[in-house]
Amino acid sequence: MNKKIFSIFCLGVMGILPCVAQQALWGGSDIVSPELQEDGRVTFRIYAPEARTVEVQGDFLATQLYETPFGKTAGPGRAALHKDENGLWTYTTDSLASELYCYTFRVDGLQVADPNNVFQLRDVATISNYFIIGNGCGDIYKVQNVPHGTLIKEWYDSPTLGGEQRRMTIYLPAGYNKNQDTYPVLYLLHGSGGDENAWSELGRLTQILDNLIAQGKARPMLVVMPNGNVSQSAAPGEASGPMVKPSLTESRRKNGEFERSFPDIVNYVEQHYRVIKEKHGRALAGLSMGGFHTLYISANYPDMFDYIGLFSAANTVEKESEMYQDLEGKLQTLFAGHPKLYWIGIGKEDFLYEKNKALRAMLDANQYPYTYYESEGGHIWKNWRIYLSRFLTELFIK
Repeated sequence: MNKKIFSIFCLGVMGILPCVAQQALWGGSDIVSPELQEDGRVTFRIYAPEARTVEVQGDFLATQLYETPFGKTAGPGRAALHKDENGLWTYTTDSLASELYCYTFRVDGLQVADPNNVFQLRDVATISNYFIIGNGCGDIYKVQNVPHGTLIKEWYDSPTLGGEQRRMTIYLPAGYNKNQDTYPVLYLLHGSGGDENAWSELGRLTQILDNLIAQGKARPMLVVMPNGNVSQSAAPGEASGPMVKPSLTESRRKNGEFERSFPDIVNYVEQHYRVIKEKHGRALAGLSMGGFHTLYISANYPDMFDYIGLFSAANTVEKESEMYQDLEGKLQTLFAGHPKLYWIGIGKEDFLYEKNKALRAMLDANQYPYTYYESEGGHIWKNWRIYLSRFLTELFIK
């Protein structure tokens, strides 16, 4: 190939490459979904001319009961979309209150994401779209024009688990890298099927805490979000080994190993970050399985945490472990140390409601002080974001 032909060839290839690389820019459609209207109504659209039925399933609709591996609980409701002569399906809600909402479509019974909404979240093995209605409590879940914290994905060694390298997510408040201040720490635990990404993504921890700190409603603090699955070193696809589908259960679930190894996490954080190394500067909270972990970690290490939060907490022991024995005796020791806050939140339709009621009855019988918050709905992220937002405003202030 002579130089002239080679030059023309190269120019031709260079002209083609941008088109190939950016093909998606012109290969989409102009469908808007969801469309948020000023009065709070939301319109969903999906083009599916061959479909027989299309529904939207979301937590903005009247709840319905679902069977789960752990019992019945209230979940997202459904509404039918209507098809026009061009094959475009549409549904418009009533006016919605300010909140973050998640949804999926069901096309002929198959659950699918909205192809016109790029904003998505993974909860265990389900992908959902989301949107936020502002001008109210939903504003706390939005990125606002305030100083922003930093999110770090960090690997640490766990000597108690055989020296295994494990991953956690750490939130550093705005200004951490520009001063020499010492900060309190919240250790925040996920539920079954979750991982170290759950609270920062589904829980909107970063946005919530950035906004609360900027409003003067929460103290600047670090938040440490470890992976609570002993058989996982990190979230699916984020560690060595095969990329497997996430599951609600794992082989070493609630067997005492995570609780026993938890000081490894605290020790690592206190060796590598500027944090308060005393009980009054540490908080621990978690949802569902993470609430179970919180219950037993705080009971087994009564001098470690002054602030404790149980969000829709599971409390049924599944496997024998010394970590789970004599809970009442361990709670007696914990409360003898006068923790500054013991916080419990649960939804009225949560399948763990009665178990939480029994836990509160035991606390009441022993006159142990605690803060209780009861919300509508079931075992859902909408509630856990609310609990987190409230819990954060009560930390490290007493």
